[in-house]
Amino acid sequence: MNKTKRYEIMKRLAAIRPNPQSELHYRTPYELLVAVVLSAQATDKSVNLATEKLFPVANTPEAMVKLGVEGLTPYIRTIGLYRNKAKHVIALSEKLLRDFDGVVPEDRESLESLPGVGRKTANVVLNVAFCQPTIAVDTHIFRVSNRTGFAPGKTPLEVEEKLLKFVPQEFKKDAHHWLLLHGRYCCKATKPDCTGCPIVDLCEFKKKSLKSDGEC
Repeated sequence: MNKTKRYEIMKRLAAIRPNPQSELHYRTPYELLVAVVLSAQATDKSVNLATEKLFPVANTPEAMVKLGVEGLTPYIRTIGLYRNKAKHVIALSEKLLRDFDGVVPEDRESLESLPGVGRKTANVVLNVAFCQPTIAVDTHIFRVSNRTGFAPGKTPLEVEEKLLKFVPQEFKKDAHHWLLLHGRYCCKATKPDCTGCPIVDLCEFKKKSLKSDGEC
């Protein structure tokens, strides 16, 4: 895919959602961090349902540590892998208090030192909470990048590196949201909505369908 196509793709996605927001509910960097850790292999909706009850009780590292694993578990039991996630949330909260004065750090190395926080989670927090031009490659972004030909790669890291190289600077801060939401609602895994796709003429997906019934 050439530079002109990539620019036009980002321009169109930006026009559709000029002010994209995370679909996770949060008010502080700490709440966002916890929500993102809980969202691994789970839907944003399921996480929001859990945190709307959890955060009024514990939305700081201090309160979360006081709650403990056993106290946290009932709030997140409906989320996949909740046992390990409960341990991670308590452990990262303890480390925040011990090493960072209870404040969520604004650099990748420090974030990735927290239990349960990998590169993707760090990228989300850096981008959403601290407005840094990072791009977290989840399954949606990985699929869109490969399927369209925008930034093909065999691993999430390879795709991320290509996106950082190919996405025009003016679009980098919100590229994560635009690509993710396009993948979630249009360029879906099993039935991509090619007929309703705003970038269908730019996409290089060889199996795209323009059937009138919208089925691919």
